[in-house]
Amino acid sequence: MPFLVFSLMLVVFGLTTGEFVIAGILPDVADDLSVSIPAAGLLVSAYALGMIVGGPVVTTLTARLPRRPLVGGLVLVSIAGNAASALAPGYAILLASRFVAGLVVATFFAVAISTALATAPPGRQASTVARLTLGMNLGIVAGTPLGTLIGHHLGWRAPFAAITVFSAVALVLVLRSVPDQPAPRIGSLLGELRVFTRPDVVLAIALTAVGNLGAVTVFSFLAPLATDVSGFSEGALPLLLLVYGTGAVVGNFLGGWLADRALMPSLAGLLAVLAGVLALGWTAGVHQVPSAALWFALGVLAFAIIPGLQTRVVTTAQAAPTLAVAVNASGFQLAAASAGWLGGRLIDGPGPRSIYPAAAALTALGLLIALYSIRRDRRPAG
Repeated sequence: MPFLVFSLMLVVFGLTTGEFVIAGILPDVADDLSVSIPAAGLLVSAYALGMIVGGPVVTTLTARLPRRPLVGGLVLVSIAGNAASALAPGYAILLASRFVAGLVVATFFAVAISTALATAPPGRQASTVARLTLGMNLGIVAGTPLGTLIGHHLGWRAPFAAITVFSAVALVLVLRSVPDQPAPRIGSLLGELRVFTRPDVVLAIALTAVGNLGAVTVFSFLAPLATDVSGFSEGALPLLLLVYGTGAVVGNFLGGWLADRALMPSLAGLLAVLAGVLALGWTAGVHQVPSAALWFALGVLAFAIIPGLQTRVVTTAQAAPTLAVAVNASGFQLAAASAGWLGGRLIDGPGPRSIYPAAAALTALGLLIALYSIRRDRRPAG
């Protein structure tokens, strides 16, 4: 089993790097393809839209497939999307390839998380999710800065080529480690979908989408925020991504530990602190040293909420956890898709600095959803 978790974590690392590396090379892509920064930001939205569509659709269509060919097929589609990104002759093809690369990600995460939770000791669900999502943290702390560095020196296509090769190696390991098991027995499609009629499940997914929106908007436009607002050079972007990613590793395990002890109260507290830190960006973001500290804090807080958000969905949707986790991943990407659009509009309007207070307000809205969910949980049954 440890080798299975390790191989799945490697795939998560590749998927995460493929998703987030665009944040560090956004100006390079825009310059090479002769498009604006807001237009290049839509590449973030295209990947996210693929996850939004693929989460429920791909998970439902593949629910009865055996695990090994399912996982292998999902990774192959991701490889094809990243390879097409590296070879894209123009903006339109690149936009389409990012959509394809994102199509299978939510389903892969759902299958991986459901498998991990099935082996988790009682009371350690969030910590187990945190260990699995270590690949996501490493993708940000190591993969994304390295990809950005490669992109600056070898061109923006080189990171996608490297991710394609890495994912192919990870695929070989996954195929060797995933047991040749039939699909889990599930009920009818209508029965699976009925779980989304439960208010607590809908609130949990809404909490993921809204609670993440502010942090994802800021991260998606890290490059213009760092260069145009804080005054960093483009050469400093890999270092800032490393700072953010280091915070993400800390936050991942901190969030899992907190969620195992007090799931919803810890989520509410983390969202409150995250909103406050984002609001500080308006003043701290214009100075380099405070800005670097801000990026570390944002990494900690943005990833501290993830184990709890995933666990909340699983605990409220026990009748169809895999589908619910996939839709929840789509909810996260709904935030990412909205971030690409929203950040572009803010840059075109009041300017990139305005992203910070807008992100704080959106995070505060997520806090309100968390507080309302806590209030519902405390109502007497019946």
